Amino acid sequence: MSQRQVLQVFEQYQKARTQFVQTVADLASRPNNTETLQNAGVMSFLRPLLLDAVPTIQQTAALALGRLANYNEDLAEAVVKGDILPQLVHSMAEQNRFHKKAAAFVLRAVAKHSPELAQAVVDCGALDALVVSLEEFDPGVKEDAAWAIGYIARHNAQLSQAVVDAGVVPLLVLCIQEPEIALKRVAASALSDIAKHSPELAQTVVDTGAIAHLAQMSLNPDAKLKRQVFLALSQIAKHSVDVAEMVVEAEIFPAALVCLKDPDEFVRKNVATLIQEITKHTPELSQIIVNMGGVAAVIDYLGDAKGNVRLPGIMMLGYVAAHSEIVAMAVIESKGVPQLSICLEEEQDDHLKAATAWAFGQIGRHTPEHAQAVAVANVFPKLLKLYLDTESSEDLQVKAKTALESIFQKCTYLPALEPLLYEAPSNILEHVICQFSKVLPHDSKARRLFVTSGGLKKVQEIKAEPGSAIQEYINAINSCYPEEIVRYYSPRYSETLLDLLD
Repeated sequence: MSQRQVLQVFEQYQKARTQFVQTVADLASRPNNTETLQNAGVMSFLRPLLLDAVPTIQQTAALALGRLANYNEDLAEAVVKGDILPQLVHSMAEQNRFHKKAAAFVLRAVAKHSPELAQAVVDCGALDALVVSLEEFDPGVKEDAAWAIGYIARHNAQLSQAVVDAGVVPLLVLCIQEPEIALKRVAASALSDIAKHSPELAQTVVDTGAIAHLAQMSLNPDAKLKRQVFLALSQIAKHSVDVAEMVVEAEIFPAALVCLKDPDEFVRKNVATLIQEITKHTPELSQIIVNMGGVAAVIDYLGDAKGNVRLPGIMMLGYVAAHSEIVAMAVIESKGVPQLSICLEEEQDDHLKAATAWAFGQIGRHTPEHAQAVAVANVFPKLLKLYLDTESSEDLQVKAKTALESIFQKCTYLPALEPLLYEAPSNILEHVICQFSKVLPHDSKARRLFVTSGGLKKVQEIKAEPGSAIQEYINAINSCYPEEIVRYYSPRYSETLLDLLD
């Protein structure tokens, strides 16, 4: 046999391997093929190809594995059980940039599904290899490594701490300073995934100077980058007053408020989330945002938004209003109450309605002026309906009831309370009657109106236990009127008159 014939055998074998692995990679790109490939034992065929003598075969095998592992948890587990990860990690130190990108893709695809699979990626020594990849010259290698790191860190604080301990945070901060937009996006996302779990992890990100660099990118025209920048800043700011103050001091406001009108929905939502996370901490931080026009901007944002995108805006108004009567009045003066009322009517999801009910409670609980601002917007009947609706979630019912009770305690605007005399159940009615018993003794005009509107008559019809709180309130109301008037409006008064004729 000639030398050429011998070599031809190897060439055919290489050609067959190349064709096989390319075909499998193509098949793996379509989800409907994955089950058939798995049943055919694709993992056991691909594994040896990861150590193939031909680099392109190695890379294509890794690409196929990544695509398979990306689809579902079962396939990702099969990669782990096939002992494939250690091979990949080992090869990342020796192979070219194309192989490193493909290997990082597999690690990311496995890690994304669950904390357990992400831990398996960590346990095989992947973090050290990914750190080395972050130091590569090629931005594509860095991007894929940062992506894998983010997918590991996002699951829980333990995995995030493992990522931090591997020394990735300073390298990620360097990555967001690179000129490539795609690398900036992924690095900012990874920093967000690290920072979100705890104040300590967020502080680690802060200590590397990340805030200043993220703030600089908040004005970048790339929408996908802005999404990640504002998300990362909100994940940092949410943990403590100190880091929230650092975000504000980075001077992203008031320029960031313009992004509440950004064409990209996720940019708008993430900016609103950032403002929410800052304002929740202290009255001082809330006042800073108010002074910059933040409340009015968020109210406009709510008018343009629908569904879950509204949630951070609703929460922000509630947080601001909760701090003090001054900033709560800023919400009222910016027409926040009518806008929240629209949200309550338009939204179908209970968690959005619950958040809105809570926000109303924070606005109206401060003074009679605050309570009246909520009352004149016809909010009471809406909250009462949600509380009484058996289809409402338990959380929504609790929030609606709590909001009503907290606003009632300050409400002296009786025209808004009077309809509730006819509609409210006894546990709510008690708070309504209480307010009448406080206001009527000191307001002669209100006493007259209460009679002519039928309110006094309705109070006489209420059946209260002797000695109960509601009975005490009724007695206090009755004591404001001459005995003859109270008797006149009492039930069975006409029968009593007829008895006198007899």
